[in-house]
Amino acid sequence: MAKVLVLYHSTYGHTEAMAEAVAEGARSAGADVDIRRVPETVPEDVARSSGYKMDQKAPIATVQELTNYDAIIVGAGTRFGRLPSQMAAFWDTAGGLWATGALNGKVGGAFSSTATQHGGNELTVMSLIHNLMHFGLTIVGLDYGYGGQSGVDRVRGGSPYGATTITDSDGSRMPSEDELGGARYQGRRIAEVATKLFG
Repeated sequence: MAKVLVLYHSTYGHTEAMAEAVAEGARSAGADVDIRRVPETVPEDVARSSGYKMDQKAPIATVQELTNYDAIIVGAGTRFGRLPSQMAAFWDTAGGLWATGALNGKVGGAFSSTATQHGGNELTVMSLIHNLMHFGLTIVGLDYGYGGQSGVDRVRGGSPYGATTITDSDGSRMPSEDELGGARYQGRRIAEVATKLFG
């Protein structure tokens, strides 16, 4: 049974919802799945006054525990067209793992959320993927076997690089069923690949 980590940062709960769907998909493939979030770097009083979702149930991750998993699936909201500083700060402390090749050969993937359809989801996912590749992970995206990312009849996230959602500028739009379906599909595919590689 593959052991999978879903690691995320979520300011308002959109990426958290996607993380739960990714985990659900990985579990459907028989994987043992943990959900963790990276430490918040924004001071608590600022986070509260800015409307951050403070009741997220996922425990805080440590860099050291990354070695315990066969697959690591990373999600973060877009911050001005790139990954947020909280996620970057977490990986920036993982130099020791990089130096020893501790994550080489593990399976990875990425997912994201942004306010607008052209607000940087793909670039954020690619930023996360590039980061994971530097640590030696083998990347699995959201292939077109998942049809819910295709079509222009409604607003929908998704790309071949990873599952995404669009929140609207005021954050009022939560992930749609199509978008959650993409997250589940990607989580399942990553778990399946990890199981083939690691049993």
